Amino acid sequence: MRYLVTGGAGFIGSNFVRHLLAERPAVEVTNLDRLTYAGHLENLEGVLDHPRHRFFRGDICDGPLVTELLAGVDVVFNLAAESHVDRSIVSDQPFVRTNVVGTATLLSAARKEQVARFVQVSTDEVYGELPWVDPEGGVEGAVRGEVVGSDDEVDPGGFTEDTPLAPRSPYSATKAAADLLVQSYHTTHDMDVVITRCSNNYGPYQYPEKFIPLMIRNATAGMPLPVYGDGLNVRDWIHVADHCRGLLAAAEQGASGRVYNFGGNAERTNLSLARSLLRMLGKPDSLIEFVEDRAGHDRRYAVDFSRADEELGWRPLRTLDEALEETVEWYRANGEWVEAVMVADR
Repeated sequence: MRYLVTGGAGFIGSNFVRHLLAERPAVEVTNLDRLTYAGHLENLEGVLDHPRHRFFRGDICDGPLVTELLAGVDVVFNLAAESHVDRSIVSDQPFVRTNVVGTATLLSAARKEQVARFVQVSTDEVYGELPWVDPEGGVEGAVRGEVVGSDDEVDPGGFTEDTPLAPRSPYSATKAAADLLVQSYHTTHDMDVVITRCSNNYGPYQYPEKFIPLMIRNATAGMPLPVYGDGLNVRDWIHVADHCRGLLAAAEQGASGRVYNFGGNAERTNLSLARSLLRMLGKPDSLIEFVEDRAGHDRRYAVDFSRADEELGWRPLRTLDEALEETVEWYRANGEWVEAVMVADR
């Protein structure tokens, strides 16, 4: 079997390449990445020269290159994406190019080369936002299942695969557009496709501008931890290893044309998570610095992964408290990697 992983030098992509090589000894992996600010060969340390791994530096918008690399490939995993919401607010054109045009280029080439299955890796952000509930019951005036300032009960459940798409940022809008393109190829061309949507990932090799590595880096250096708004935006966190297991399960067991959500069953407010990281690092809460909120900042994300459980036999295996401590230790032990990728972005 031959697999093509796009974006395979990024955070999730590099972890997934490692997962494939470790779990599927008969699989050959072709890795295509443009090596932009969030993609680094350092992320592939230990597997870059693996005999079943071939790395190519290139752009998924490059039709001839993509077509060449897809010859003889059985499954495509499209993880190539511009993914940082803040950057999409400043400039949305790179997101349109990579996330939409790039996906269209891949789909066209995959159809031409008769690739057996196309796995589109998406995000829960395409669903929009959920009513706010306090996941821990620790905010004054709020209890689990209630909206602050309201007497009305809300359903504390998460997005299902049938939740209508309602993206609210340029990033999520481009990912929703890509998902619809993938679904159109299934309907129009009978292409075998699977779409996955996951909640917020964390773990080793995540680019340091993301929330958890940023908090760890700043706290370790005794610098302020910037938290948007009131810090009560809620996210569901999934360890990247659990996400990788889900991607492989979707590729091997998922039904064609189906969408599968993957979540960590670990909702936290940003403020609560920042405080947890400070405790693990032995730093005071006074390092938290509330900053002006992000434009259009979605209040809450969470996913219902019942379908993945029932159809794929998948559930998250890592608890946030346990895996978060491991993640903190990884970043503390790999300060040279953090500085190397930050220098490369300057």
